[in-house]
Amino acid sequence: MAFEWCPPLQPFPARKGKRLAPGWWWSSTTGRLVHYGSAAMRLHVMLLDRDSRVSGLAARPLELRWRVPSGVRAHAPQLMLRLAGGQGVLVDCTARGELSRRQRSLAAVVEKICTAAGWQYWVLGPVDPIYRRNVTWLAGYRHPRHHGGRLLTAALQEAFAEPAPLWEGVRRVGDPLVVLPALFHALWVGRLAADLGVPMHERMPVWAQAAE
Repeated sequence: MAFEWCPPLQPFPARKGKRLAPGWWWSSTTGRLVHYGSAAMRLHVMLLDRDSRVSGLAARPLELRWRVPSGVRAHAPQLMLRLAGGQGVLVDCTARGELSRRQRSLAAVVEKICTAAGWQYWVLGPVDPIYRRNVTWLAGYRHPRHHGGRLLTAALQEAFAEPAPLWEGVRRVGDPLVVLPALFHALWVGRLAADLGVPMHERMPVWAQAAE
């Protein structure tokens, strides 16, 4: 069964007092909506959607069950990924830098189950705030409508064939109101690259990625 195409086993509940309610993320990787239940999960759904290694992405498509001395324990990992090479990955997200003792115990069991199945298990935690803000900005341009067309894409590749300041390259191509959305989309999909570990600004170097 292709778990990455399965709907969530159950929706994430809305909890009183939480700043972010459960919602849906439109994935540029799959063209489908991915459910999320927390700010940490939404963040990592966004980052994984931009990850070139990921070809499939789904929320809570399966539940694991195993026996313990007191009976049966169950856990539904928050996300399931399919990597480009075909390998499956189960993912849980946390906002904390360190896992609690209970979380470490759970992660150890889930990792063993994944290893036995030939999969991987990731626990994804806090992300550098500057990188997070930059990717959040680019995510606003992830939809194909911001592609700009074949001619504009080629012009951007030519303008940034060698590293050049963002604004300088944009003005070289044409009207910034037309070019900037296409540039941000190219940075999202990886046709163009920049150091997203520092705040984005008009003089930041941008360059074209080598064709694969």
